[in-house]
Amino acid sequence: MMKHLQKLGSALMLPVACLPICGILMGLGYALAPAVMGVPGAASEGFAYVLGFFLIKAGAALIDNMAILFCIGVAVGLAKENNGTAGLAGLVSWLMITTLLNPGTVGVIAPKLIASETNAVAFSKIANPFTGILAGIIGAVCYNKFKDTKLPDVLAFFSGKRSVSIVTAVVSIVVSAVLLFVWPVVFGVLVAIGKAIVSLDAVGAGIYAFLNRLLIPTGLHHALNNVFWFDTIGLGDLTAYWGAKTSADVGWSVGMYMAGFFPCMMFGIPGAALAMIQTAKTSKRKATIGIVGSAALCAFICGVTEPFEFAFMFLAFPLYIVYALLYGIFTTISVALGFRAGFCFSAGATDLLFSASLPAAAKTWLILPLGIAAFVVFYLVFLFAIKKWDLKTPGREDDQDGEMKIELANNDFTAMAQIILEGVGGKENVASIDHCITRLRLEVKDRLQVDEKKIKSSGAAGVIRPGKTSVQVIIGPKVQFVYDEFKKLAQ
Repeated sequence: MMKHLQKLGSALMLPVACLPICGILMGLGYALAPAVMGVPGAASEGFAYVLGFFLIKAGAALIDNMAILFCIGVAVGLAKENNGTAGLAGLVSWLMITTLLNPGTVGVIAPKLIASETNAVAFSKIANPFTGILAGIIGAVCYNKFKDTKLPDVLAFFSGKRSVSIVTAVVSIVVSAVLLFVWPVVFGVLVAIGKAIVSLDAVGAGIYAFLNRLLIPTGLHHALNNVFWFDTIGLGDLTAYWGAKTSADVGWSVGMYMAGFFPCMMFGIPGAALAMIQTAKTSKRKATIGIVGSAALCAFICGVTEPFEFAFMFLAFPLYIVYALLYGIFTTISVALGFRAGFCFSAGATDLLFSASLPAAAKTWLILPLGIAAFVVFYLVFLFAIKKWDLKTPGREDDQDGEMKIELANNDFTAMAQIILEGVGGKENVASIDHCITRLRLEVKDRLQVDEKKIKSSGAAGVIRPGKTSVQVIIGPKVQFVYDEFKKLAQ
């Protein structure tokens, strides 16, 4: 089960990668055309306004159709060979489900069911990211199972990949019939969770941030994000923020489920990285700077934190729990102080810069005192914990004789891939190859052939064994290049 959830998390990275351009376009657009946000006295004509309006609409083209991006991205990401036919099948499933379960259709086929106000709202929200992900899964499963279907000669035209969308349509009708009764219940539970979090105000935001970080190793944080960031249950903090809404337009303080990540990612991670560098062995300090230093810079600029987190979470898991708790604490404080900011991709300086002009942004100047506090606290807590518990963070690992190190800075991805392939037992032992934003994800036939020491000698940041036959190699943002070389060698 965990293996499939992790594959889903990896597949979600494809559509999520589309979001940064939304933030850049819409941030620039609102800066040029504040009248679109309803700013009193702002010009509603002229070149700047027209250009700004154009950029806002360009960004909204993706934000407003995020569920469809998820549908197609998940379908392609989960399909064998990442074949585009699965993307078409996912779209077919999406169109079937959202059409059959929209309020107009349900009002005809099940008028008593939609008579409830809660149920009516539930079906009005059926075109959401959750449905998009479900449709993508259906499309991918149908593709993987029926892509090689052989039909009688009279129907031969519909054989193979052409049969996938047909089967997907039939499966989606059955799924829609089930969802007709299940979706209102699921929606009710999600609403209850959302209301419980909202009712806790700043503390609720802190609990969410803590759980968000704690679930990173499993990839399940994506499911949690869909509840609070996107309009699945009526919250949609990210959607509302970039839709130029304020707290007066919705039932919560817009930005509260994103703001607390900024001081932690931009400043807290660099502080923790400095503690790791200082506590590293002298002989390994340069290599540690290369690993956690570059990861900290990446977190500060664009909010990509996985290269840093996976560098230590399995080496020192108690410290990772503390790390998640710090997120919860700083989010609670940030929200309580009134700091509001939002992001399209993640909580880095780029998103902060472009989101600061939106109407929901508030007290963005607090990023400086909050950031300084986060840097100091993360640094001191990590420094104390590493020394007190003698944690094996990067640079403090036990020495291993005969270990050959390959620095990623050399860009020798072929050599890295070769060593990793040898470490997993050769191409004969590789069952499947995939990757996410920072990890090379492998399935092996015989887990006993996996040599973690050999894999780490490639220069990889770490090795994770989430399942009996699953091996994940932490590479960082350049994982795509290692993946390409690995796939060539494993053919």
